[in-house]
Amino acid sequence: MAKKSIFRLKIRTSFSSSHILRNYKGKCENLHGHNFIVELMVKGERLDPEVEYLVDFKVLKEKLNEVIEPLDHIHLNDRHPFDKINPSSENIAKFIYEEVKKKLADYKDIEVECVGVAESENSWAYYMEEEI
Repeated sequence: MAKKSIFRLKIRTSFSSSHILRNYKGKCENLHGHNFIVELMVKGERLDPEVEYLVDFKVLKEKLNEVIEPLDHIHLNDRHPFDKINPSSENIAKFIYEEVKKKLADYKDIEVECVGVAESENSWAYYMEEEI
């Protein structure tokens, strides 16, 4: 059986924000905050032939930070799209995934595999897209 080579890179960052979960019955319906942890994983099949890496970690960090910076130290419910959708970890992960994917569109040899968002070190939500 033939094998396909895949390279994966993962970076992690964090941001702090407050939010309210709408339609939630419990403490999280009240104003509260988190130090969110964000993981970005990208994948690709080919390394750059000159430098022999998939993509520079610096590029991934820059693109992710461009998406994260506007979310840092704000009330998420006041920021699009969370003024319309609940700022749950799942929706935050999906939003970050979609925005980073747009920012990496020019990098044809890599694709965003998944984004994870944690409200604590023990509670993670991941978003990815799968072909069906």
